[in-house]
Amino acid sequence: MGALRERFWERPLAELSRPEWEALCDGCGRCCLHKMEDEDTGRIEETNVACRLLDCASATCRDYPNRKSFVPDCLRLTLKIVDSVPWLPSTCAYRRRAEGRPLPDWHYLLSGDREAVVRAGVSVAGRVVSEVDAGPLEHHVVEWDDEAGAGWDDAA
Repeated sequence: MGALRERFWERPLAELSRPEWEALCDGCGRCCLHKMEDEDTGRIEETNVACRLLDCASATCRDYPNRKSFVPDCLRLTLKIVDSVPWLPSTCAYRRRAEGRPLPDWHYLLSGDREAVVRAGVSVAGRVVSEVDAGPLEHHVVEWDDEAGAGWDDAA
C-alpha cells in the first residue's frame, strides 16, 4: 500500500498521499450502494442494493483496482469532489475529515480493529442485496441510521 505517516488521518485531506487517502476509508460500503434521486425535489433516496462488485457479506469490493473497467460509472472519491457528494454518510471518514471533524472511535485506524465498523452498526456487511438479485430499486429504499455509529463518543 505504501508508507503511511504516523497519525496521517489527522492531517488535512489535501496533504494525504494516495496510499494514505485509500487507507482513510473505513470500509462501511455505503458508497457502493445504489441511490435514487427524486427528479422534482432532488432528494436522494438510499437503497440496500449493492453494486455487483460488492461482496455483500463483507462490504468489500471484489475487484477494487479494476472496478471502473466493470462498472464505468463507479465514483472515484477524490479531494476535488468530496465536498460535493451529498449522499456521503455523516460517519464517512472522508466527509468527517473534510468537515474538520475527527475520526470516530470505532474507525480501524484508531481502534486497530477492521470489524469495529460492523459492531458500530455502520457497515452494510450482511445488510444488503446485490443488484444482480434485487429487482426494482423502488422496492429497496432504506434509511440508514447515521447516528448509530456516528462515533461512540461523537459529541463533536
